[in-house]
Amino acid sequence: MGFIRKSIPNTITSMNLLSGAIGVILCLGGDVRTAFLLMLASAVFDFFDGLAARVLEAYSDIGKELDSLADMISFGLLPSLMLHRTMVQGGVHGAAAFIPLILAIFSALRLAKFNIDPRQHDSFIGLATPAAAMICGSLCHFVAGHPDGSVAAICASYWALPVLGITLSALLVSEIPMFSMKFGKGKGTDKATVRIRIAFIVMIPVIVLAVAAAGLEWSLAVCFTFIGYILLNILSALLPKSN
Repeated sequence: MGFIRKSIPNTITSMNLLSGAIGVILCLGGDVRTAFLLMLASAVFDFFDGLAARVLEAYSDIGKELDSLADMISFGLLPSLMLHRTMVQGGVHGAAAFIPLILAIFSALRLAKFNIDPRQHDSFIGLATPAAAMICGSLCHFVAGHPDGSVAAICASYWALPVLGITLSALLVSEIPMFSMKFGKGKGTDKATVRIRIAFIVMIPVIVLAVAAAGLEWSLAVCFTFIGYILLNILSALLPKSN
């Protein structure tokens, strides 16, 4: 019975990895939109494996390493390939189309740093890989569904998605404090973190309603939500701290 209990979180993590791997295959085949749905599935599994480990008290060193390996596929390799594929489908070829793959490299660095950095037990230092992946995946999902739109035209340039990939890569390994979206962690109860989390929770329905009112696709709401997450954390880092 104990073996089954301890295996549950790792099984959920394995589903994260499987979803990401299928997403990679679909992306390479040109189906960027379905690949993003697989990325969303990976995010759900990524949330629940940690929750299961806490509830069942089934932490393990193997689980920690497996989680990072799964995240590397689902939130490192997959989004970088989606950016690359979006550029190719937009008519961009040559070296420029491979620049977004830098995101995979910095995602690996980010995950390795997270595993050995004791400061990141309750919150993050730098952007978490799932947040960066959601921005890339949701944007590519939207562009694939609206290939003749203005956003697609911008993404079909030689600079837009490479700049996005480089910017997110820099944020992944930055020293900017960012709150964890896995609620219930220890340091999440300090006043500054509570305030920024409340602001984030309030921001989500505002973005969703604004996107719906504008008649835009739901994937843009995901993109804007995680961009807002980054901006809130940067703003919080710049403001003077008070208790």
